[in-house]
Amino acid sequence: MIWFTTVGLLGLLALSLPVGIVLFLLSVGLDVFFSPFPLMRGLGQVVWSSSNSATLIAIPFFVLLGEVLVRSNVAQRTYAALNTWVSWLPGGLTHANIATATMFSATSGSSVATAATVATVAMPQAEKLGYDQRLFSGAIAAGGTLGIMIPPSINLIVYGFLTETSIPQLFLAGLLPGLLLALLFMAVTVLICMIRPELGGPTARSTWGEKLASLKDLVPIFGLFLVVVGSIYAGLATPTEAAAVGVGIAFLIAGMQRALSLSMLREALLGTIRTTAMIMLVVIGAYVLNFVLTAAGVSRALTNLLNGLGFEALGMLLVIVLIYIVLGFFIETLSLMVATIPIVVPIIEQLGYDKVWFGILMILLVEMALITPPVGLNLYVVHSARRGGSFSDVMVGAIPYVLAMLVMAGALIAVPQIALLLPSIL
Repeated sequence: MIWFTTVGLLGLLALSLPVGIVLFLLSVGLDVFFSPFPLMRGLGQVVWSSSNSATLIAIPFFVLLGEVLVRSNVAQRTYAALNTWVSWLPGGLTHANIATATMFSATSGSSVATAATVATVAMPQAEKLGYDQRLFSGAIAAGGTLGIMIPPSINLIVYGFLTETSIPQLFLAGLLPGLLLALLFMAVTVLICMIRPELGGPTARSTWGEKLASLKDLVPIFGLFLVVVGSIYAGLATPTEAAAVGVGIAFLIAGMQRALSLSMLREALLGTIRTTAMIMLVVIGAYVLNFVLTAAGVSRALTNLLNGLGFEALGMLLVIVLIYIVLGFFIETLSLMVATIPIVVPIIEQLGYDKVWFGILMILLVEMALITPPVGLNLYVVHSARRGGSFSDVMVGAIPYVLAMLVMAGALIAVPQIALLLPSIL
């Protein structure tokens, strides 16, 4: 059963079938060949119960929030404002890439959208000022990965729904690791540019007057983050309610930027529909696969297989981490999550690890899949925003940031309180 599941999953994905369809086909195959009961007769009930949840309504709201901000020229103003604060560091504008990605991660919830937004704004600046294309592009791709770590995060909502884990607790757990990872990215950039100054491009110092004047362009994003995430942490709103309020504020910001129009609204809604439909197909397919895996005994068989290796809890955890790193080379992020959660999370619970903590570790490992070839979506997004150059430039530029993620993963395993500190005190 285990080999059928693994080979079936990778084989169907290799055919470039939609991930949601792959999960349904794999479920049917497991039912036909391994289940003693006709599980597909309960398909309707499983699909309905998996999609009939108020929690999932937060997904289209957060997607729409990001779509409105992307199309309202907020990115250009945010990038210029952060440039006045961080471009004095070795690496110059490269730090503005990471800082802007961090800011947008705190509102959009999507890594690909974050990378696309920052790349569109930043790449013309890099070409004009003569920055090293590899490091500059790699920083944008890596910064974009923060979109699924720093709350609000669509991937954390999906993880919380599939594992029945508190989403506010996951949001709290992801905040500190996400910010630390952003600082680690900046530290890596400083180190590289101190060793090889020619890679960093020109730095720029701004007066305190210019820095204070730029705050007016950062206030809308800060305010949106405080309202959306703060209302959840304060217990004033559920994630779904906070997302709905956030959409209203995003439209207000777009109106203030004179970017609100019928064409912009149409594009934002169409983008939201496409993204939400894709996510929901994958989520429902994962729920069906989870049902079939449990009923057919695959999860139990895999647990027995890992137990048979004779590893202690830490050894088994490191095996799981290694599996995620390898699969991340071939499987897209959300697909990797939903395909493995039904199998891995029960094992993690049996080992005695906290589900909230593992959710953050999983998100970090999944983030790596966004910037590791051949399937790293952020690499392709950033490359598409460039004028010329090879795809290998973006891949090489992302390597230092992949190593930074590995360091962060080791820190999370060694010090779980990095993720659990805020949930334990708030």
